[in-house]
Amino acid sequence: MLLERPAVSAAVDDPAAPAPVDDGRRLARLRRNARFLAAITMIHPKLFAVAIAGAAVFAASTIVSSVVLGRVIDNVILPRFEDGEVAMGTVLAGLGLIVGVGVIRAISIVVRRGFASAMQWRVAQTLTGRVVDQLVRQPIAWHSRRADGDLVARAGVDTETTVSVLAPIPFATGTVLMVIGSTIWLFVIDVPMGVVAAIVFPLLVATNVVYERAVAHHFARAQNQLGDFSAGVHESFEGVQVVKSYGAEDRETERLSHLASDVRESRITAIRIRSWFEAFLDAFPSMVNIGLVVLGAWRVESGDLTVGEISSVIFLFQLLVFPLRLIGYTLSELPRSIAAWQRIDEVVSEPLEPDPAKRIEPAAPGVGAELDAVTFAHVDGSPPTITDVAVSLPAGSVTAVVGPTGSGKSTVAQLVVGLLGPSAGTVRRAPGAAAIVFQEAFLLAGTIRENVEFGGSFSDDQLWDALSLAAADDFVRNLPHALDTIVGERGVTLSGGQRQRVALARAMIREPSLLVLDDTTSALDPATEAIVLGNLRRRLTTASVVLIATRPSTIALANDVVFVDGGRIAAHGDHDDLLRTVPRYRELVEAFEADRGTPS
Repeated sequence: MLLERPAVSAAVDDPAAPAPVDDGRRLARLRRNARFLAAITMIHPKLFAVAIAGAAVFAASTIVSSVVLGRVIDNVILPRFEDGEVAMGTVLAGLGLIVGVGVIRAISIVVRRGFASAMQWRVAQTLTGRVVDQLVRQPIAWHSRRADGDLVARAGVDTETTVSVLAPIPFATGTVLMVIGSTIWLFVIDVPMGVVAAIVFPLLVATNVVYERAVAHHFARAQNQLGDFSAGVHESFEGVQVVKSYGAEDRETERLSHLASDVRESRITAIRIRSWFEAFLDAFPSMVNIGLVVLGAWRVESGDLTVGEISSVIFLFQLLVFPLRLIGYTLSELPRSIAAWQRIDEVVSEPLEPDPAKRIEPAAPGVGAELDAVTFAHVDGSPPTITDVAVSLPAGSVTAVVGPTGSGKSTVAQLVVGLLGPSAGTVRRAPGAAAIVFQEAFLLAGTIRENVEFGGSFSDDQLWDALSLAAADDFVRNLPHALDTIVGERGVTLSGGQRQRVALARAMIREPSLLVLDDTTSALDPATEAIVLGNLRRRLTTASVVLIATRPSTIALANDVVFVDGGRIAAHGDHDDLLRTVPRYRELVEAFEADRGTPS
């Protein structure tokens, strides 16, 4: 299930906050890191376990390789210089040890890297699936309160950032094992060398921890700012026609530049800190190696160490330089990954809002749709869009919903079709599918066929029949490739009226029992509109058609009219009767006619 994973965000500190200064906050930070790592690695624990096992073998073989090097120097190389000869068996044994340890070390690297990478991208796939599943399952009211670009960033950029820390974790774990094993081994062969290891190794690890604390909130802030930037870019490209029409390119460029500069400044600050850290990790091990050579020469001269042993010590320290740097890299990635994880968790762990369509109750026989004392507010506590609406629409009828701007017409339509759920009251509907066609017809960037089928499977005859009902078959036949003509993003190659008719065909082919047209025919001329509505009457004989209408010719084609004013049903009846008996309705229709230059 979507939410079956360890929760983390409810019990962790804000990663964008400044570094903690007291022990309590430091402990909370460690617990936060541990919870995150436990949660993320347990998504695919088997892959993680194998990667850790490979890292452990690599750690052991690295220590053993330094031991073997010391043995070969003492038993093969030095005797050859001192005595002039070495037994062939001793040489072969030394070579065999070097090759054998090298092979084991190589295999462990392949296992560690292969399974760590597989874990990283399997976790990314799982997290992306969780986010996308949650976005799909949340109703439209939930999406209307969030920026599309930010949601896309959480499913994409944030997922990749979250898993960026996974691949180095097995290596970092192996490095910790190497540090512990090396320190023990050095104490065994020589106490002063063990003391050096006991001082140097913790110092390097502590440096990594200090670095992680210094850089954490900069990376976390940058991740949140990246979400804001993604949302801004998405919004700007979505509204490119408006931007171009109003000559607002400079304004949008300045706005996006400001958002991008925020991300850049946070990243540059973090990278500047990282550069000092990298410089220290380059210089410090070299200084330690110089000290080891001096100390080792003294210990060899005193007879406490052999040349092979001091050589193996220096070799081991050299081997540990890069792995110790990787601990710093892992810790530096941790704040960014946690920040991204929390952004994902905010979406994934948020309770699903009730599906409005599942709250719709069956209507009585002969009733197509019904609102019973329905009130709706977009946000709890805000003024309701509609209040105590009660209306019943007969099955097989064409009903026009009319009202001034902001009166709640579209809200009524979306409640009836099940896109919105009532804050109070009950929505009822006849059995069968429901479809809605919006004024702004959304088309995919694919073909006419793909837009009408929209995930369904229909024959060409069914496609042409639906296009004919929507009065779209003639212009589609004249397109370069007819049904297989690519319409471009959002149907940019088609006119507004053509897009509306294709969207209407998409609804008609599904033979809905309830069809809602939200000012869908506004881009059609009156003659074409009359043809379309006539086709609907003839084909959908038992279905209910609801028209959100602002054109008098459209209103006149309906069987009855629901007049919405101020979020309430002000009148319901025949169009001509309402013109005679409801002054406010008559004034509105006359205003519609005047707007279109039609004499009243």
